[in-house]
Amino acid sequence: MTGEYVVLDGALSLAVPTKYGQSLTVENLDQPKIIWQSLDENGKVWFEGEFQFNKSGMLKQVQHDDVSKRLIQILDAAKMLNPNFLRNSFGCRITTRLDFQRNWGLGTSSTLINNVAQWANVDAYQLLENTFGGSGYDIACAQYNTPITYQIESSDNEILNQVQDDKRIVKKVDFNPSFKGCLYFVHLNKKQNSREGIKHYHSNKANASNTISQINAITSKIISAKTLDEFDTLIALHETLIAEITNQKTIKELLFEDFNGGLKSLGAWGGDFILATSKSDPTSYFKGKGFETIIPYTSMVL
Repeated sequence: MTGEYVVLDGALSLAVPTKYGQSLTVENLDQPKIIWQSLDENGKVWFEGEFQFNKSGMLKQVQHDDVSKRLIQILDAAKMLNPNFLRNSFGCRITTRLDFQRNWGLGTSSTLINNVAQWANVDAYQLLENTFGGSGYDIACAQYNTPITYQIESSDNEILNQVQDDKRIVKKVDFNPSFKGCLYFVHLNKKQNSREGIKHYHSNKANASNTISQINAITSKIISAKTLDEFDTLIALHETLIAEITNQKTIKELLFEDFNGGLKSLGAWGGDFILATSKSDPTSYFKGKGFETIIPYTSMVL
């Protein structure tokens, strides 16, 4: 909700878990291989793969597509963190199920990392660090069922390439605005690559320290905002600050200059969902612009 990009440099960020998630089921298999099947929100198979164990007990690919390569990376990283993981010669059948459309960008990767970490009995943040990278706030969301603030403590405001557990500060917060009926999530019809967004941020950011202190204050004020007008003012300021530090235009400037309400990008800018505020249902406005997925806040957030 707040602190996108600058969370990497220690900004206080507000995050909310969604009702949509991903499950992972493990069944024993009396063969030295892993059979993996991934189902979408309609129960349709979108990936199916097989991985075999070699003589040393390591996994090898049977297929050479990008999804298989990524799964091998995740499972190998889990084995490095816990050598007892997948140690015996028996295999398993894995089934993952999504509750949301794959292009929504609601955490397909982060929920998978968190689920594999629980299965392998390893630290999910460390597994994320060794695979996808990122701030880890989405791992925290996968582990909480309430709104949270997430912050990485760093000395001298330097980016932490390896974030220690005691440097992550996760706190449950009471974010339940009285105006939540005026909040909507709108999908921008494309999925944004978070790793590319992070790369863009690091290559464009200026000195972030002043911006971070301002974002910290905005996050605290957003949590306690009493009126929609106050909330709109805060998210507009947040958009301006992130636009300046990343050398990008705000979503309102890009696509919705005539929208009568507040707009805020979420996560890596340019895709996935945005937050819209409106005193009346804005569905017809966004559908008129070609954006068909508009979800009320109360239908999205736990």
